[in-house]
Amino acid sequence: MTAHDIRMVRDGTAETSTLPARHDLASLEPSKWGKRLLAFAPTGATIDRVVEKARPTIGTVARNEVVHRVVSQNPDSFWGITRRSTYNSQDPEAEGLLCFLMLNREGLKRLADGTLNRLDPPASCLVNQTERPAGIYTWAIYAPGTLAAAIPTIVERITGGRYEDADLYAYPATDAGRRLTESLGFQRGTIIDGVLAPTLYRFHRAKNSGPMPIYDDHRPGRRPGELSVSIARNFNDLMQVCAIRGATYIAEQDCPLEEEFDGNDLTATHLVGYVGDEPAGCLRIRYFADFAKLERLAVRHEYRNTKLAFRLARAGSELCRMKGYRRLYGHARKELVRFWNVCGFKPLEGRPMFVFSDESYVELVKDLPPANDAIKIGDDPYVLIRPEGRWHMPGILERSVGRGARERGAQA
Repeated sequence: MTAHDIRMVRDGTAETSTLPARHDLASLEPSKWGKRLLAFAPTGATIDRVVEKARPTIGTVARNEVVHRVVSQNPDSFWGITRRSTYNSQDPEAEGLLCFLMLNREGLKRLADGTLNRLDPPASCLVNQTERPAGIYTWAIYAPGTLAAAIPTIVERITGGRYEDADLYAYPATDAGRRLTESLGFQRGTIIDGVLAPTLYRFHRAKNSGPMPIYDDHRPGRRPGELSVSIARNFNDLMQVCAIRGATYIAEQDCPLEEEFDGNDLTATHLVGYVGDEPAGCLRIRYFADFAKLERLAVRHEYRNTKLAFRLARAGSELCRMKGYRRLYGHARKELVRFWNVCGFKPLEGRPMFVFSDESYVELVKDLPPANDAIKIGDDPYVLIRPEGRWHMPGILERSVGRGARERGAQA
């Protein structure tokens, strides 16, 4: 409906919104924010009246017949907002609105490259109510004052089922719209089918659907006793790794410190295993030309009655598989070979045991099945610069796309 104005309040005379600044859209609870408000699907004259009410504030608005055409194709595109105290089902009146364009792949690409007519979107770019959209464009918002608190309720309506994987998009055209968009967790700048859209805002929701990869499924707030794994990405994570290995190898096995921390820790990937929110185990991975090496698996003694060691071994294997490796190498003390057998490793044939740090070790290998979605040259370059192990979700550098390229003067 707009080209695109996403205002939260009327200029100059509106009430202050009840939406707090910097609240991610996914974290807002409808039951908390919309207790006194209702969101409903208006029709006919109700749509006409609320569109006309919004027109002076929004400015450029699609013609009423275009609005009705879009709603007729997919009734989930248009939501009215009103106060619960004034709602009458026999004669519903909307005080505000939130509208979407449910875009198919072609519509989403045209949104990105600027060829989609947002004032008169063609039906060929939209999906019907029974179809899964490729993306959901926030067509218009008119929610003055406290009516903005209904936004989470409406977004909840387009969260499940066929809508759950569809990211939200917006083109805010005013400072007020930009502040609202950013406060709800939208990020400026994105890439769609290879098309750079530096001013298009995106709220990524696909990360919330389906299981997270086993090597990156830890998030704060896990239930007590729940197992999860994360990749060490900062010095605090590395300190946890050092503490776990110090307690395990140095304190329990009397390994000299200079042998345990052998000069390879800053050239490796480290996994941290959690029991609930407590760092309880770790694993180190080093990479060579045609194989990767799993090593330094450690679990704190008080958590060895869990299956965290198995989870770390599986997570390390899957991470290497996603990086394109087809073979793993490792070694284990003789009494731990059975554990690694269960994890898919087998002794390397024709090789004798060898000794280091006062222990005898057996060399092990594991063949990995190929991963269809393994990281490779030719993938989207924005995927390749995402944080290690988080290739499935947008990273910080993609947000910088919105700033565009810096113009540099001629060099002398």
